[in-house]
Amino acid sequence: MNETHSHLTVCAAEASRVARAVTAEQLAAPSVCSGWTVGELADHLVLYSAHGLEHRALRTELPEETVKRSFVAEDGWAEAYAAQLDRALAAWERPEAWEGEISLGSDGVPATAIAAMLVLELALHGWDLARSTGQDFDVPEDTAVFVLGVVEENATIYRQYEGFAAVVDVPDDAPAFTRALAVSGRNPKG
Repeated sequence: MNETHSHLTVCAAEASRVARAVTAEQLAAPSVCSGWTVGELADHLVLYSAHGLEHRALRTELPEETVKRSFVAEDGWAEAYAAQLDRALAAWERPEAWEGEISLGSDGVPATAIAAMLVLELALHGWDLARSTGQDFDVPEDTAVFVLGVVEENATIYRQYEGFAAVVDVPDDAPAFTRALAVSGRNPKG
């Protein structure tokens, strides 16, 4: 399996662990993502990091009913998220998932770049959910370095579409994941 798939797997496992620890009482609380509750953030994470992850690999559109669904309103949502992540990772195990381009509206983007952005989705929004619920989001150093590289490569375009806030200052020798969070506009300290 390739390096990106291994980072997807690591971040999926950690995001799943974080989701399983979210309590029903926390869902209505504000998240670290301005204007979103913990539940809204969790719904975003489930939709794009699990369902989106699978549909991108399969080159299919997300069904409208899936896009409109509130996953956290359903009993067992965190377990369902873990199962969906497993299906998504299996879809990316197919060699053809890595070939060619994947449509993003009117543009095609190399499948390898889409997979890297999905690592970002899992890592950053997984961290957001963890931070919003008093948890940590831990990844090994090689995954942190990978995430930092993808953040740095895509920061300008993400800021253009308000996906990232302004860079947060951290020491140059801060750990790679801390720097990735900071470059994406997240405050690693709180």
